[in-house]
Amino acid sequence: MRSLNKIEPLFDKQCTCLLCQTKFTTKKLRSRFVKLIKMDTDFFPVYAEHNPLLYYINVCPACGFSYNDDTIPYFSPESKMSLLEKVSSHWIPHSFGKERSIEDSIKTYKLAAYCASIRKEKHITLAGLYLRIAWHYRLLNNTEQERRFINLALSEYETSYSVGDYQGTQVTELRTIYLIADLSKRTNNLEQATKYYSKVIEQQKRTVETQIVKLAKESWQEIRDSHKSLI
Repeated sequence: MRSLNKIEPLFDKQCTCLLCQTKFTTKKLRSRFVKLIKMDTDFFPVYAEHNPLLYYINVCPACGFSYNDDTIPYFSPESKMSLLEKVSSHWIPHSFGKERSIEDSIKTYKLAAYCASIRKEKHITLAGLYLRIAWHYRLLNNTEQERRFINLALSEYETSYSVGDYQGTQVTELRTIYLIADLSKRTNNLEQATKYYSKVIEQQKRTVETQIVKLAKESWQEIRDSHKSLI
């Protein structure tokens, strides 16, 4: 009898497409099955078995519009027309509502990034999607594609910081600066990485995000030590 009542890691979530209003279900991972092992310096979470990142994006099987649960359900007339023209008119109806592989998940994020760019969403939003795609390629040990999407994410974080469109989102200024530093380091732009790590450290007395400051100090010291060893 107990096996009949066994709780599965994945459950069906009911969704209504923000674009075409089609009702559909998509899989989500129950929080009790999420077990974090470690986190990389760019906040990439490594999980024990079940990965909630694979189910972050909702894909409408009818029109192809792809988005996460935090997406604002508003479309300008121009963006709605563009989505219908550039996404829906080319979409062959199919579902991502079952258990997903890493490759399946990458497709959903790329769709979401494409939809977000058509909607002219904030640079900070696109940066987050590109960074998550890079994480997926890290799981697959595909360093070429990981580097490609890290560069895309870095460009969006830099633009977001310069125009300030991270303001009013869950991504703080300190986190934005730190990610510019970390992704610069990952792309071997050590001069820029050092500059932005220093910007993080400068804020240590007026921030509650002490863990980010700690990470910045460690990475800044690591770059400094490696530079010394080359002299």
